[in-house]
Amino acid sequence: MRADPKAQAGTLELAGIDAEIGRLNHQRRTLSEHAELESAESAVQEAKDAVVRAETRAGDLDRDIARIERDVEGVRARTEKDKGLLAGSGVGAKQATELQHELDTLARRQGVLEDEQLEIMEEREAVGGELDHARATLSEAEKSLTAVTERRDSAVADLDAAQAGRDRDRTTAVGALPDDLLADYERLRGKGRVAAGALDGSRCGACRLELDRTFLSRIRGLDAEEVVHCEECGAILVRAR
Repeated sequence: MRADPKAQAGTLELAGIDAEIGRLNHQRRTLSEHAELESAESAVQEAKDAVVRAETRAGDLDRDIARIERDVEGVRARTEKDKGLLAGSGVGAKQATELQHELDTLARRQGVLEDEQLEIMEEREAVGGELDHARATLSEAEKSLTAVTERRDSAVADLDAAQAGRDRDRTTAVGALPDDLLADYERLRGKGRVAAGALDGSRCGACRLELDRTFLSRIRGLDAEEVVHCEECGAILVRAR
């Protein structure tokens, strides 16, 4: 293949642009904010789980408290009824004894229920504190997540802007190359290689390897328009004019 030496030199410009685009892509993939964002998302999820656990426990205790309050009200109502009967006229000794026994039983039952109610209310107070703490932790975690997301988005936007500029440069550089030379370049690039490098003394600028003296002697004897490739990596080897 033959190409104007100026066009061959254009592959070096294109390789430089592609290398910079590659670096921008690498920076985008390896932004520290990605790891920070993952950690912040995990923190938010953990905080949400803690809130749900505390809310569930608080709800269970509230239902227990409501149940006990109903039971206590039932006991009190029955106690008042029995007291009324006991204080009424026409109550025989046997019935009075039975009513008093039931009143004693109701009093003991009310005491047990009130003790249980007090214990549950104390636990509910503690769970309320846990719930407040969990909600505060969630709020802080969400603020941190928002801040990290904004930093990540800002960093990505900067990289996108830089790449947009390099993409425009690439379009210009590609347009300056003849079709066959560009096809050769893209073929090499498609293999994941550096597609072009300058001959720097006896070293290939693409793979940075020292080239064989016989190979160097041969290519130095070629016409400047002859396109040559590195014998080591296959890149377009651009010779100084």
